[in-house]
Amino acid sequence: MWPESSLHKKAITRYTISVLLVFLILIVCPSISAQASQTGAGGTASKQEQEEDKTPAANSTESLQKATQNPVANLISVPLQNNTNFDIGPYNRTQDVLNIQPVIPAHLTKNWMVISRIIQPIVWQPYPSQTTGGEYGFGDMSPTFFLSPAKPGKIIWGIGPAFAIPTATNTVLGQGKLSLGPSFVALAKPGHWTIGALVNNVWSVAGSGSRPDVNQMLLQYFINYNLKKGWYISLAPILTANWEGSSGNVWTVPFGGGVGRIMKLGFQPVNLTAQFYGNAVYPSGTSPWGMRLQIAFLFPKLSEKEKRLLMEEKLKEMEKKQIPPN
Repeated sequence: MWPESSLHKKAITRYTISVLLVFLILIVCPSISAQASQTGAGGTASKQEQEEDKTPAANSTESLQKATQNPVANLISVPLQNNTNFDIGPYNRTQDVLNIQPVIPAHLTKNWMVISRIIQPIVWQPYPSQTTGGEYGFGDMSPTFFLSPAKPGKIIWGIGPAFAIPTATNTVLGQGKLSLGPSFVALAKPGHWTIGALVNNVWSVAGSGSRPDVNQMLLQYFINYNLKKGWYISLAPILTANWEGSSGNVWTVPFGGGVGRIMKLGFQPVNLTAQFYGNAVYPSGTSPWGMRLQIAFLFPKLSEKEKRLLMEEKLKEMEKKQIPPN
């Protein structure tokens, strides 16, 4: 299907591994320090930790199902999302976009959090007017920062700035403009459902004068129904509007969905999803349909009780493998 893309696939793998390692180091090291500081000099758990032992497990399947479907949840995650867009241009070329998008919450105060959501795409962009060839490299980075209540009510919400930073390594891979604008997300979680929407609009404020101005909107609504054993059904299409586009080339309106599952790879919780979307409306020369595959590495905050249970599981696993503990 992709005769010209074996080299860019290998490059994607190398980039993914290296960037993922950097993010894991940045995430795990502060987490270890924070966990160590929460225990007193005598090693006694704090009052907060004792209270956490009474709460539902943060890394339980049910809790993680709800948290992963909430863009402003108090959960560190590192999703690797691969978007394959088919049948581009007259030669039915295939575009591939790998989004590395860590989500890191931080408490400002007892009542407020800031959630950083950074998307760095790695893009294979085929030449639409040729049967072979294309450009491969980084696309424009899209950071978003949400201010959200630490203890939300029935309606969970977040608001903050969205940016588009011209980090593309080739002119065909990005817009060449620094853009910014507002972003807002709201959702509710009645019963087995998670229903909500995220919207932002950015305008260019700086960048190359030879490149077109940017004025574009992104709207993602999401409807999830949680099943047993970590499975869930998900509809999360991303609608976009390029307000600078010509008539008939403004909107991209996909429809479709897929399935996902919360599970563990060893001791590491992950969220796996597979989705397919067709575009009811799309600009001339772009893709009519695509596939989205994702693995998200989850790093829930563990109570002292959960840490002990996890350590006991690891020791049992080591005993089974007859590996003496350190």
